[in-house]
Amino acid sequence: MWGGHYEPGTLIWRSCWVTDDGIVECREALAFPGEQRRAVMLRRIIARDVTTRLSVVLAPAAGFDAHPLREAVCGPGGLWYGRVGDLCMRWSGAETAQPTGPGGCRLAMELTVEAGTHHDLVLELGDRPLPDAPPDPDACWRATEGAWRRAVPDLAHVAPTDARHAVAVLRGLTGGSGGMVAAATTSLPEQAAEGRDYDYRYVRIRDQCYAGQAVAAAGVPALLDDAVRFVSTRLLQDGPRLMPAYRMDGRPVPSPRRARPAGLPRWLRPGREPGQRTVPTRRLRRDVAATGRGRPARPAGRGRPASAVVAAEAIGLRRHDPDAGIWELAPRRWAHSRLICAAGLRAYVRSGAAAQRSEAWTALAAGLVEETCADSLHPSGRWQRAPGDTGLDGALLLPAIRGALPAGDPRSVATLDAYVAELADEHFAYRFRHGDRPLGEAEGAFLLCGFVTALAEHQQGREVAAFRWFERNRGVCGPTGLFAEEYDVAQRQLRGNLPQAFVHALILECAVRLAGPWTDS
Repeated sequence: MWGGHYEPGTLIWRSCWVTDDGIVECREALAFPGEQRRAVMLRRIIARDVTTRLSVVLAPAAGFDAHPLREAVCGPGGLWYGRVGDLCMRWSGAETAQPTGPGGCRLAMELTVEAGTHHDLVLELGDRPLPDAPPDPDACWRATEGAWRRAVPDLAHVAPTDARHAVAVLRGLTGGSGGMVAAATTSLPEQAAEGRDYDYRYVRIRDQCYAGQAVAAAGVPALLDDAVRFVSTRLLQDGPRLMPAYRMDGRPVPSPRRARPAGLPRWLRPGREPGQRTVPTRRLRRDVAATGRGRPARPAGRGRPASAVVAAEAIGLRRHDPDAGIWELAPRRWAHSRLICAAGLRAYVRSGAAAQRSEAWTALAAGLVEETCADSLHPSGRWQRAPGDTGLDGALLLPAIRGALPAGDPRSVATLDAYVAELADEHFAYRFRHGDRPLGEAEGAFLLCGFVTALAEHQQGREVAAFRWFERNRGVCGPTGLFAEEYDVAQRQLRGNLPQAFVHALILECAVRLAGPWTDS
């Protein structure tokens, strides 16, 4: 019988096999802190109370299995060397392994671990020649455990175990540049017969801002600095031409490419390699520019006040332009985009960091709210998606949460009540309605929206409702404790990207905020 879990506050995975003879455990982790040019993967096999014999196979491949291991050779000390695509490989702890498979593309061995002992396997992959000496497993494990203790603080909030796990996930998705990839998913088809898959291993500015809000609330300064640094740098670099997504090093995302994964019949192969959504990259994502400033960071460091000025000026410059909105849809004058910009401007003014610009930014925020009220207020008194689109949208809950309007503003209250009545199913929330189709047919419930609804109910002082939303959505994570983008209510299963960064960000923010009375961002 198999089982496993992440060790608390880490991304160290511990597997456990209960056999007829005894218990075998295995710890697995990427060495942490990581290196830019080399990945070090640690695996420690532990025989608790019985001598154990295992079959071990290593079959690395790059380019969707198109480039398997080649040039494998066993060197001094029983270290295996080889090439995987353009990467250099070294495998230690596998002295008795032998090449198998076509061209020696796999390494296999039978391993015996004596009762009460352990055996370490260490795999290195790098795009440069590897260091002369292999890593010491004991030193790597000590460093990794210590790094996780420093990276993930104790949290005395609601659901502290899940909150700490969310911090660990956000930390694991964040690179040395400060950028946080939206998800670890690649090759995920989002619609049937669309002819392409998506790669979410890029930094989406929207998601980076959600993470910044969450870690600011939780008091995780290192991750907050990372988020602010990456977004500020991109704002200063691109200004009104801020793009929705970037590579980890700040370069634009690549264009879609065709892929032909090896080992799959032609009819199963995707038509295109994971690329990006087709979204205009030369247009300001106004909701992003404002959300990034919705909760100013700790005392602003070098460049941060300047990036706030760039964001505010871009909002003023592009305020009348259609945009793709939070969901990256067809360009329209989305109500939530304009309102979230007002929230960001007002939050920065409240922080006291706006100095001489506070009067102008307050007026700009008021103008955005007035314009939105003039063309996107539903006859019932709630917000609607856009001029000419009377529908509801989960994104319309965010402006009130971020302070665009007072908590008791009747338009915000009416929007929340209508949203819960029309776009929720057993405390699972949907983004918006797709035509006349039933909820759940076009897409799954969005876990992000469920946690946002919990925050909105908490803001209104409806604590029982807030906790019902929080617990209902918190309870759908998989055995690993990771959350996907969507949840299929009928089939009771997760859908989409895994782990989805913005969902972990929102569960963290909920855990912090629900622990006490509502306070403005």
